Amino acid sequence: MARVSSAGVRSYGGESAAERARRRRSRLIDAALTAMAANRWRSATVAGLCAEAQLNKRYFYESFTDLDAVASAVIDDVAVEVGHAAVAAYLGSVELTLADQARAAVDAVVGVFGADPRKALVLLGGVADTPAAHMRRNDAMKGLTAILVGHARSVHGVELEADSLASTAPAFVIGGTAQAILSWVDGTAAVDRGRLVEDIASLWLALGESAAGIARSRLEEPQVSTAGD
Repeated sequence: MARVSSAGVRSYGGESAAERARRRRSRLIDAALTAMAANRWRSATVAGLCAEAQLNKRYFYESFTDLDAVASAVIDDVAVEVGHAAVAAYLGSVELTLADQARAAVDAVVGVFGADPRKALVLLGGVADTPAAHMRRNDAMKGLTAILVGHARSVHGVELEADSLASTAPAFVIGGTAQAILSWVDGTAAVDRGRLVEDIASLWLALGESAAGIARSRLEEPQVSTAGD
């Protein structure tokens, strides 16, 4: 039975219209995530997605314009969740040692993907590529890279920023981390979560120190003048 609150908001079973719409959107997102992770997205249809979500087809267009919009929303939602987890872990460990900060951030990211391997396959594995999904995924990975770059600058100073490693090192780290997590998710890397986190964090620290050292040595190299200067 519908009820009207003191604020004039109509609700059914204690849920407002907006809450019900969010719940339906979440069910469609979940169904799309499953289809994308299973590499079934190229054959997906609005009707099929609604059937998996157990929703009437008309509810699809309540939240999305087409299938590309759903795919983009899936990637956005996963990227935001991973980004928030990483940032929250960093803020919660900012007073700890650099090694503990790295472990906390890696553990938070691995936790998201470990709890739902579909998210790793979709965001890191590049499955179900469409032009729109590919663009969204690239944007998401750039966002994660930016978080890592910001952290590196706060730790190693500005020396790295002026060097080409400012662009190549974070991309290298994100790519390697993604592959390591995918290998763990699919069972190729036969390690437990704790060891995976420790290994990735150790590699982050080693590469960060090495990259900063290389950047500093390049700044210290004498500049060779060219003839006519």
